[in-house]
Parts: sequence; structure tokens; C-alpha cells
Amino acid sequence: MFKKLTLLLFILSATFSFSQNSFTLKGKILENSSNLPIESATIYITSVKDSTVLDYTITNKFGNFEFQVKKSSSPIVLKVSFVGFKEFQKRIENLNSDTDFGTINLEEYINNLNEVVIQADAPPIRIKKDTLEFNASSFKVRPDSNVQTLLKQLPGVEIDAEGKITVNGKEVNQILVNGKPFFDKDGKIALQNLPSDIINKVQISDTKTKKEEQTGTAATSNNSSINLTIDENKNKGFFGKFMGGYGSSGRYESSALVNYFKGDRKISVLASSNNINSTGFSMNEIFDNMGGGRNSSVSYSSDGSFGINGMRFGGNRGITQSNLVGINYADKFFKELETSANYFYNAADFKNNTRVSQTNFLPSGNFTTNSQSNQKAESFSHNLNTVLEYKIDSTASFYFAPKFSKSHNFSENTTVESSLDQNNQLLNDSNSLINSNNDTDSFESYFYGNKNFKKKKRTLGLSISNKNSIQNQSDLNNSTTRFYQNGLPDDVRNQIKNSRITEDRYTLELEYSEPITDSLSLATSLEYNINKRMEDRQAFDFDNGTNQYSDQNDFLTNYYFSKTNQVTPKVGLNMQTKKFSIYSSFGPQLTKFTNEAFYLNTQTTLDKNYVIPSVNIYSNYRFKKSLSIYSNYSYESNFPSARQVLPVEDIANPLNTFIGNSDLNPNKYHQVYGGFNNYDWATRSGYNIYIGGSFYDQQVVSSTTFDDNRKRTTTYLNVSGTYNSWFGFNFNKSKKIGAHNFKYGFGINGGFNSDKGFTDNLQFGSKSVNLTPKLNFTYEYGELLTINPTYRYTYNKSNFTNYVIESASNFVHQFNIQTTNYWPKNWTFGNDFGYTYNSNIADGFKKDFILLNSSLAYSFYDKKFTAKVKVYDLLNQNQNATRTINPTSIRDEENIVLKRYVMFSLTYKLQKFGGKEKKEGNRFMMY
Repeated sequence: MFKKLTLLLFILSATFSFSQNSFTLKGKILENSSNLPIESATIYITSVKDSTVLDYTITNKFGNFEFQVKKSSSPIVLKVSFVGFKEFQKRIENLNSDTDFGTINLEEYINNLNEVVIQADAPPIRIKKDTLEFNASSFKVRPDSNVQTLLKQLPGVEIDAEGKITVNGKEVNQILVNGKPFFDKDGKIALQNLPSDIINKVQISDTKTKKEEQTGTAATSNNSSINLTIDENKNKGFFGKFMGGYGSSGRYESSALVNYFKGDRKISVLASSNNINSTGFSMNEIFDNMGGGRNSSVSYSSDGSFGINGMRFGGNRGITQSNLVGINYADKFFKELETSANYFYNAADFKNNTRVSQTNFLPSGNFTTNSQSNQKAESFSHNLNTVLEYKIDSTASFYFAPKFSKSHNFSENTTVESSLDQNNQLLNDSNSLINSNNDTDSFESYFYGNKNFKKKKRTLGLSISNKNSIQNQSDLNNSTTRFYQNGLPDDVRNQIKNSRITEDRYTLELEYSEPITDSLSLATSLEYNINKRMEDRQAFDFDNGTNQYSDQNDFLTNYYFSKTNQVTPKVGLNMQTKKFSIYSSFGPQLTKFTNEAFYLNTQTTLDKNYVIPSVNIYSNYRFKKSLSIYSNYSYESNFPSARQVLPVEDIANPLNTFIGNSDLNPNKYHQVYGGFNNYDWATRSGYNIYIGGSFYDQQVVSSTTFDDNRKRTTTYLNVSGTYNSWFGFNFNKSKKIGAHNFKYGFGINGGFNSDKGFTDNLQFGSKSVNLTPKLNFTYEYGELLTINPTYRYTYNKSNFTNYVIESASNFVHQFNIQTTNYWPKNWTFGNDFGYTYNSNIADGFKKDFILLNSSLAYSFYDKKFTAKVKVYDLLNQNQNATRTINPTSIRDEENIVLKRYVMFSLTYKLQKFGGKEKKEGNRFMMY
């Protein structure tokens, strides 16, 4: 407590001291020729001695600026920069009082053919037409920092504990290096592994599709894209990291990333191996690859699994050993052709033990199912992604991106299960051993070609995409299921099922746009879709005579085929002005839906034709460069599977028989979303609001009936009036006071949902609400200390109709605090403390737990080497017990998780640029 009070007094005294030694600079920026105010001009001050940027701000819509700067007895220069105008400079010999610069007029550049381009110093931030550009050298980071550390310093950029990046409330879904993917478009490898001091510019814009890029239309996505441009002096070199570690309980980790950059040619090789539930490529400065230890380079799902480049690994359920090798290549063979490619090989071994207790609510009486299972799995996959972009001439180009993948998965699951009624009477029990082998080959590609005509905005575009996969699966089922009610015979199985599943999807769209006025155009298009899916299953029982699986089981042998052919002619009006844009398309979706099955020597077919409206409207209004509102409406549909619509019995599961419904119709729903974004670059504060939802005219749901043994029979029905919706609000602000940097924010997100279903032929309903308010704060003291506490409260409540329980609710408290200390020199000490209380955990399990991770690192030999000791789950409290509540059941589940271990590791860093090895400290840091 004494240390905390001392730190608080230190911060307050530093703030007070600064307020006595700072002065206000203000003024107004106008165009010289028109005397109109200039919005988003950059005002910044630099040191005369070494041109270091000391502080900066942005003008508001009236052209005004005002900011506080620290007292300076050395000469400084006030600079004003705006794209298309000459830079203004004013030298100040001694800053010792508030200063009003009055009106400053900027002169516009005149574009003459023989004009000499004047190169000025790059301002810290520059707002162009549709791009926000940061000058990386203007922002203070440690010499050994990665790109993610640099992004955290940029105003309006937020990175949460899960690694999600937002810019002014818009989520970043694409990160490029010199305009090209670095291994994959989500860019998490680049963020964690590229050194920040090779970056020249950080450019942020709205994410565009290839069609929008090539036609020059505004982005209709509500996501942002980050492009990292590499400094020309650093774009020729060799750099990388190598790390290896070993710890208690047999835990280990290792990873390596090597990069060779030479102009447009970039080659990177990545490899890793570990058994601590990580992909292994993070190499975070504090916890490296430690799961739960600031490892934001991977995307985690709610079940604890994680992924890279579309590949999923194990996660916080169970223990995963993973191995990964990857190579990334990008080059520009000649001016018109740009290429990139990456290859990944990954392998994973997974082990877990699961204990489940599930109470099922039925109108005729509740019953409880208890089970214990042991799972293990082995998998590997090869993935090759390539991109070619070719510019035929100034009016035509094309983009082609093929992807190949091949994977193998093996799993083994041993389960013991029993069901009891509300009087504790045994209904059924079973024991089973199920092995599954799965091999999948897939190929997908996307092609887009564009032709621009002499008349401005007259364009012709063609897009073709496909996705083809072949899956061969073999399932061995050795199980015994016993029933104790009504004399139903036991179900004993020793059989193998060989399945072949193929999926083929093709889309072709031809679009033509004709301008009506400078801002208005008519767009017409024709889209053709083919979706096919085939399932062919052959089942064989074990023949004791031949000692082989050779006795065909006709009840489990079946064939399913489904095909949809869709033709959608569309027409729409598109408008794009300086502030407003709207894109629309309307048309009928003509669908031929074909299904067939062959079972027990009987062929069943079902053909239906549908005409469903297709509507999509997107609009965006930009009040000013940092304030906009957007909205989208669409009417969409999707079709059920052949198993859902064909009246064929599937008894593969001894406890659940499935039967399709030939009267089933497609899902049809309205989808809407919208939002409001506002960020004031002058005050470095902003907020965003978003709302959206899907509202169903028609939805496919399951209908389940139970017999006396609680054996289920499931079919499918249509319901209407269901919906799911979401909303959110976020506010963030940053403030710099000398060496002290403060960031804080708060927000709330949530949703309302309405679901329906059937149990024992009785329709039930569920209406639920979820709310999650959250707070975050970050304090940084120069390069020495970072403190980041966060708090999140999650509340869920559901009200049920026509069911045993009327309502259910739960809440979760989550408090985390990350501290990082970089003192004394060459030492780094990090702690991650997390406290979680979950009211939803079942009785008998601990409802709260603390997860504490600690790391101590020392860098030596000119910071080429870093030795670390890390402790995961220092208090040995990690657990994985969860409760899930829905209208039909309450499910309690417990899995094994990683527990406390100590890891010792050594990291080696190599950086050579332009043939010379990089020395630490070459780059002057701004305070």
C-alpha cells in the first residue's frame, strides 16, 4: 500500500510541477487565397538542435488550434503542414509564456510542369483524402520495440488484451507491409516480430475490396486497414529473432523468424515448436509465446482455441503441442506485375479429459446426463496462398489469388455416460471408443478484372471465385448403449463408417457502371452461383468370421446430394460526393433447389424453385474528416442442408435419430447495422457508437422429442419472429504531460436476442439480454514504466416461455492489471494479474480464481541476447469449469488446463541493414 501511495503522489506532483512549467500555444490556420479555414492541418514544434518532435496537434473545422507545451529555454520551431500547401515555420528562441500566433495563412502549391518539388520535414500526423498517415519517427518507443508497441503510441489506436486493434472505433481487419500481406492479411506476425525502427509511415484507411480499389470507389466496409511502409534505408537488410526455452513439468517453447528485405523483394521464414498451447510465433518482449501472458498475436475464440491464417489449434481446453513452419515471399518482377506467396506447415497433438453434467428440462420430467471422456488428437496441414496483380495498361488490370490446402486429422475419444431421471432412476448408460481419421484437400481462388473506359466512372468488372474440397473420413465406433425402460434392446456396435464429402462452390459476377452525372452512376450486374454438396457414407459391421469390417450395414449406409443454382440480376444507383456516398443493388434471386438421397434401396428426391428478393443498401456521410455516420440494410437468405429437408432417417447416433422435413423452407432475414464515429485529433479523444441485428421472417430450428429412455428423435421446422441484435459505445482519450502519458477509456456493448424451438412437440421461447460495461486505463512514464489496469463486467439474463424454468441469469467480474518496468537499464520486469469471478460456475467448483504470470528479462551483449525467466499461473489457480444455460438444459463442464510452470529462455536478435549491423541507440528518442 505504501508503494502505491508513493507512486500516486509522484504522479500528482509531476503533474502539478508540469502545470507550473507549461504554456499554451494557439492560433488559426487559413487558406491564403480564399481566407477559408483549413481543417486537420498539423501543428507541431521541433527542437532546433536535433529536429526532435516535441509535441503536436490538429486544427479543428474552424481552423483553430490550441495545445500546451513544456517550457523551453532552447530554441524551437513551430511548423504548420497540410497536403497541397507550403509548410509554414516560425522560430521561437525562448518559450516562457503563453503565445497566440493569430492568423497564419498557408500558400497553396502551384502545379507547373517544370516545378521543382520542395521536400519538407514530415509532420507527426497527416490527414489526406481518405488516409490517416503517421510519421513513425515522431513517436517515442524503445529502440528494441516491435511494431505493436509503436501502434499503441498512435492517437486513436487501441489494442485490447485479445489483440483486437481498433482505430477510432473501427476494427482493423487487414495489416499490410508495403501494401502486401506479411504471411497473412491479419498481420499479427508483423506486429509482434517486425522492429518498429524500420517503419517509416503508418497509413490507416478504410478497408476496400479489390473491386473498390481498382474502380476507385469509396469503401463500403466498416473496417480499417493498416499499411506499414518501410524506411528506404532499412528496406535492404537481414534481421530476425531466435528463441528457445525449457521449463518445469516438461514445458518447452522455441521459435525463429528470419527476414531478408531488398527493395520489392521480401523473404521471411518462420518456425516454432512448443507444448504450452501457443502457435509459437509471438516472441513478445515480456512473455514470448506464453498462453494467457499478453500473447495478443493470435486470435482466441470463446472456447480457448486459437488460430493463424485460418488454421485452428487446441487452446485453453486441454494441452496442445504445436509445430509450425512457414515461408513468405513477395516480389515485383517488373513494373506491371506484383506477386506474393506464403506456405505454412503446422502440426498439433492435443490431449484432454472432460467431465460433464447436464440437466435437461422436459415437460414430462427432467433428466440428468453425466459423462467422462478422454480425448486425444493429432493433425497436420499444408497451406499455400498466392497473389498475382497485373496492370495491363492504364485502364485495365486484374487480381488473382489461388489457395491450396491439404490436411489430416486423427482423433480418439473414450467416453462413459449415464442418464438418470429426476428420481435418480437410471434411464440409459453407455461406453464408447470412437476413432476418426479425416483427410481434406481444398482449392479456392478469387479473380477480379477491371476495365475503365475513357468516360470517367464508366467501368466493366468481372469477378470469378470458387471453393472446392474433398473430404475422406473413416469413423470407428465400438460402443454399447443400454436402455432400462420399456424393455428396449441394448444397442451394441462395432462398426466402421467410410464417408466421402465433396463441396463445390462457384460464383461469377459481371458488373457494368455507367455515369449519369459526375457524382451519380447506374450499376447493373448479373450474378450466377452454383453450390453443390455430396455425402456418400458406407458402413460395415465387424465380421467375427473374417476378422474384418466387411459386413455392410444398410441402416447406416446412405447417400445425400444437394445443389442450388442461383441467378440474380441486379440494378442500383450509386452516388459518391465529397461528403456523402450511397451504394445500392436490387433484384430477384432465382433459385433452383435440388436434393436427393439413396437409402435402403429407396431414392428420395426433392426439387423446389424460389424467387427471393435480394437487397443491399450502404450509405456513409462524412460530416468532417474525423466524424462520420454509416448504415447498411440487406435482405438475405440461405438454404438448409439435404439432411434437413429430405425425409430420411439417420440412426448413426444411438441416442439421437435425425429425420428431415420436406416442407422446410430457407432462412430469410433482414440484416441492418449502422454507426457513428467521431475522433478529435486536436484533443486526442474520440468515441464511436454502433448498432445492428438480424431479424428473421423465417428461420430453421430443431424439434426434438424424447422417449421413456430419453432417446431423442430430432427433425426441423420453420419459425418466424426471431432475432439477434448487438450494440456498443466506446470512448477513448489520451493525454501527454511531459514524460507522463495517460490513456483511458470506457464503453459498453451488448445485445438482445429472441430464439424459438420445440421440445416434445411444445414450442418454447427465449428472450435474452447481455450487457458488458468495461473500463481501461494506461499510464506510461517515459520508457521506464507502464501500468495498464482494465475491468469488465458481463451480465446475461434469459426469460423463457413454455418451459420448466422461467428465467436464468449470471454475471462475471474480470479485473486485470499489466505492469511492465524497464528499469534498471537492460532489465525488464513484467507482471500480469487477472481476477475472475463467475457466478455461472456450478456449485462444488470454485467460482473465482486468480491468474498471475510474471517475467524477468535481462538483455546483454549490446542487446543481441535476452535471458528470461517466466512463471505461468504463479498461484496455481487456473481452472476450466464452465456452466452453460439455455432454454432446454443446464450444462456444467470441466476440462484439464495448463497449470503452474516455470520457463527459462534465451533470445538472440540479429539486425543488419545495408550490409551493416544495426547498433542499438542509433535512433534518437523523443521525450
